[in-house]
Amino acid sequence: MKKIIIPVFITAMLLVSCELLEETTGLTEEEIIEGLKTALNVGSDSASTNLSVINGYYGNPLVKIPLPQEVESIRNKINGNTTLALISKTVELEDIFEDVVLAVNRSAEDAAREAAPIFKNAITGLTISQGWDILHGKVPAKSTGVEDFDSTAATKYLSKQTYDPLTDLYAPKINTALDKDLVGGYSATETWESLTTTYNNFMSSSEVQLAIQLAIIAGKNPNLPAAIETDIGVFSTQKALDGLFLMVGKEETKIRRDPWAWATTAVGNILEKVFGSVD
Repeated sequence: MKKIIIPVFITAMLLVSCELLEETTGLTEEEIIEGLKTALNVGSDSASTNLSVINGYYGNPLVKIPLPQEVESIRNKINGNTTLALISKTVELEDIFEDVVLAVNRSAEDAAREAAPIFKNAITGLTISQGWDILHGKVPAKSTGVEDFDSTAATKYLSKQTYDPLTDLYAPKINTALDKDLVGGYSATETWESLTTTYNNFMSSSEVQLAIQLAIIAGKNPNLPAAIETDIGVFSTQKALDGLFLMVGKEETKIRRDPWAWATTAVGNILEKVFGSVD
């Protein structure tokens, strides 16, 4: 008898909760989920479109991909020593540093053209409890404490659920873009190889070794590594995705602040109905 009563009780409670949801918000479960998915689709479409144009990454300080930290540290240490900085400029190492930044960002811009379909495939089903939390600015399962309203809750949920699989899907596209001739007839991969080769030659030169020894004697050891170890593909993929999620989050925030701005678009009704219901 208990085996029959328990499922009937659970079903009854779910039906009651659904009725209460509609009474208090005027929204059905399906509408909440549709609204959240629509917002993420709008955000990912806008982000991939804006980032895929020339200077989408390179010209935007919020998402511009810098040199890997290891390489930026090397650059700063070289430029912090007058003699090493002069040698670096002479062998054009300093120019190649910036060439790598430009080439990697151009590769990310190229790969971003194919980002929207990947995001769409990754926006899977949400449960009603997750959807309710996200709609009210809470990231599901983030913590159990009291939190401030998070205007990027949907984006953070998407990132948490999809970052690893998106990395697996996006990495080949970034690597393909890195191999394209996008800057002055050279690819980012070739520019990176030029940097590592030039740096290795720089470090092996007698003038540089002498300058390093003199710096050590003066108590200013630059602590330069013998070689650059960073995997430019892995680094670029991570930074490109971080930039994409950042821009998706900005679009989500815009939708939450003014859902009526989409009134004349095909998705205006659902965005207004769902996000306009939140105080």
